[in-house]
Amino acid sequence: MYSPRLFAESRPEELHRIVREHPFGMLVTCRATGLEADHLPFLLDAGRGPSGTLLAHVARSNPVWREVRDGDAVMVVFHGPQGYISPNWYPSKQETHRHVPTWNYEVVHAHGTLRVRDDEKFLRGVVGRLTRAHEAGQPAPWRMSDAPADYLADALGQIVGIEVELTRIEGKRKLSQNRDRRDFESTVRALEDRGRSDLANAMRRAREPDPTEDQSPAPAIR
Repeated sequence: MYSPRLFAESRPEELHRIVREHPFGMLVTCRATGLEADHLPFLLDAGRGPSGTLLAHVARSNPVWREVRDGDAVMVVFHGPQGYISPNWYPSKQETHRHVPTWNYEVVHAHGTLRVRDDEKFLRGVVGRLTRAHEAGQPAPWRMSDAPADYLADALGQIVGIEVELTRIEGKRKLSQNRDRRDFESTVRALEDRGRSDLANAMRRAREPDPTEDQSPAPAIR
């Protein structure tokens, strides 16, 4: 992924945050027919493996679990907030007119090796954890025990588990960090006025100083 230094994100905690907040990922695999993509909700287990492990399941009728072998290299792509940015939102545009439209976004590429897990214990664990994560905000969260045991057993038999042990994770957050403060704040307000507080908040977060970097002024060039 092309990532100019200004937009590159390498902090594991930020990359993991994006994955957790936007868990619907695109699994990219290389098969006999060429590159294929499957779109799945993933669960991140940050403590497993050098960069974490992604857990998910696919329909048993999906050929991916038969066509990809254990240990094959795969990539999972996660998209955070994204959207169009108009140059009309920049105060400086009215002064110079030397601006063009752009697109703001944040994205994570998670590289790793895939393993197929066709066993009920694994599937119950993954489905249970996914359910708890996504039902947490419901007034009366659905639980696996709500379904009749025979129905649930049949449903679990229709899916196959997969896990991706991550070997490398990289991110890009192109969120107007290259704009001056005046244009940046004006863009944030324009997004908020249009109901895009998700992208506006992502921009504000990206503008915050990295606590791991030295924030002292650079020495003067003589």
